Formats: sequence, structure tokens, C-alpha cells
Amino acid sequence: MPNGNTVTLVGNVTRDPELRFTNTGQATSSFGLAVNRRWQNRQTQEWEEATSFFDVVCWREMAENAAESLTRGARVIVTGRLEQRSWETPEGDKRSKIEVVADEIGPSIRWATAQVTKNERRGPGDGPVGGGGGAPRSAPPGGRQGGGGDPGPSSAGYGYSEEPF
Repeated sequence: MPNGNTVTLVGNVTRDPELRFTNTGQATSSFGLAVNRRWQNRQTQEWEEATSFFDVVCWREMAENAAESLTRGARVIVTGRLEQRSWETPEGDKRSKIEVVADEIGPSIRWATAQVTKNERRGPGDGPVGGGGGAPRSAPPGGRQGGGGDPGPSSAGYGYSEEPF
């Protein structure tokens, strides 16, 4: 990534990924990530700890793979870029948040083992769901999951109708 906006985080998934689809059928999912930092206080010699919380957004096949693979509590490594998103609430209040748009996600094998299953490559006409990693998900009437229409800014924390490039 030549733009200098790269972040790598190692932490624990705080909520299962929520898979949704845009109006054009683009898969997207988001999940929370808790990153702990621990240091020794030089005055007291006591160990101190702080936790930072991040929202991670995935797109396309990675979104579907994350929804199928990740669960709350899993320790993962996320590489991506920081992106600020702004919106206005129905009451007219302006809101803004910074999210991590993931380029890569992998299991941390520092204290665990992992088994990776490679999905079959798909062509352009294979539809939004599929691959060799499991049974395809079925969408409810209307062709999308995650509540109809444009998701809009919601408590899930993302409201893109398309990937923000």
C-alpha cells in the first residue's frame, strides 16, 4: 500500500461478524476487535493494561469468509487501512467514526492452532455466494441478507452502499 495508511492489529474478536449485502449484491461484513496493551509502570513497577476497540470492515469474498470463519473470542491478525466515515443522524446530528477496512485477516497461532481450508476460485458469473469452504448461504426474499435496502448508519456501525474507494 503506497499511500502510507497501513495498520496491523492483533486482537480478539468482540462480536461475531455480521454479513450483509449492498443493493448491488456486494458482500460486506463487520466485526469488533479488542487490542490489549500491557506495560510496566516505571514508578510503581506494577503492570498496567489498556484495551482499544476497533470496528473492522471486510468486503467481497473476505466478508463471506470472515462471517463463516470468525467467532467472538478468536484471536486474529488484521492488516488494512484506516478510513473515516461521516453521516448525519435522523435528528440532524453529525457523526463520524474511524474503521479499519481489512486487506488481510488471519488467525493468530501464538497460543492456538488453526486449520486453513482454501476455497475454490470463482469466475465472474458464479454469483455472490459460494466457494468450496462450505454450503452456500441462502438469502431471504429480496436477495439480500442483513435487513433490506441500503443499510444506512446503524448500530452495526457501517452504512456503505458500496465499497468506499
